[in-house]
Amino acid sequence: MTISKRRVLFVLAAGVAALIIVVASRALSSWPWSPPPSDALTLYGNVDIRQVDMAFQAIGRVQELRFEEGDSVKAGETIAVLDPDTYRDLADFARARVEAQRIALQRLQTGSRPEEIAREKASVEAARAAVVDAELLLKRRTDLLKTGNVSRELYDEAKNAYDTARARLDVSNQISRLTEIGPRQEDIDQAKALLNAQQATLSLAEQRLSDTQLKSPSNAIVLSRIVEPGAMVGPNTPVYTLALTDKVWVRTYIAEPDLGRIKPGAAVKIATDTDPGRTYDGWIGFISPTAEFTPKTVETTELRTQLVYRLRVFVRDPDDRLRQGMPVTVRVPLGT
Repeated sequence: MTISKRRVLFVLAAGVAALIIVVASRALSSWPWSPPPSDALTLYGNVDIRQVDMAFQAIGRVQELRFEEGDSVKAGETIAVLDPDTYRDLADFARARVEAQRIALQRLQTGSRPEEIAREKASVEAARAAVVDAELLLKRRTDLLKTGNVSRELYDEAKNAYDTARARLDVSNQISRLTEIGPRQEDIDQAKALLNAQQATLSLAEQRLSDTQLKSPSNAIVLSRIVEPGAMVGPNTPVYTLALTDKVWVRTYIAEPDLGRIKPGAAVKIATDTDPGRTYDGWIGFISPTAEFTPKTVETTELRTQLVYRLRVFVRDPDDRLRQGMPVTVRVPLGT
């Protein structure tokens, strides 16, 4: 066979091979296709960034800042303090008013003491004796008036004294009766309502005093120390920026075709580029119910395979080597 014929045959063979490749590629592209399932899914994500700006709920002058940038803080630990003198005085004032109102209510609930009742009874007896004396004087002057041995003016004076004594006796009887009965229920209820109001005021004052101490909401690391001692701050003035470290979780995404292969609570393994040989145990805690972007109204087969869903993966017992924003690899073991 000549060289020219060989070249022709080679060109023809190459053309047939190219044609076969083109036809095969078109045939494959026209059918839905996904890679065969493996024993694990490999996902990529980052340690979730969770920051919080810490500010006082009270207004005042910063007295103390206890941590620097990079320091670790525990949940509930005091990280900053305002000057508490004004709020402490308000709390003491409210506490004194509560105590005074409590004593007033107790006095009403106790009622009259035996000595008070005895005193009012003695007043009644004294008023009754004064009535008897005034009555005797009036009787004598009435008889004398009939005989003309006393003036009308003296008679009127005795009559007025008798009426006054009778009125005083009536007042003494009423006071004695009220003393025995004791305070009205309405007065007791009013005293209780005032006590409740004073206790609410005290609770508010104590809360404001407590707000002079700024506490960490969770285990965290101080990212920024924004103000310094002596600065005037309020509820809208951040003092610290904290990076929360409890709990640690990873944000990652899964393609729509693989969505049915996982479920919440599934165990996973997490690895980092810093130390690939060190893996962390975790589990899937959250699967987003919706895609991260809004697709077209009608999705083709190709578009549906491009949808992704957000996952939140919790990490168990990290050794304080995972940093917020760090890229990680998540492997999800799949059942056979």
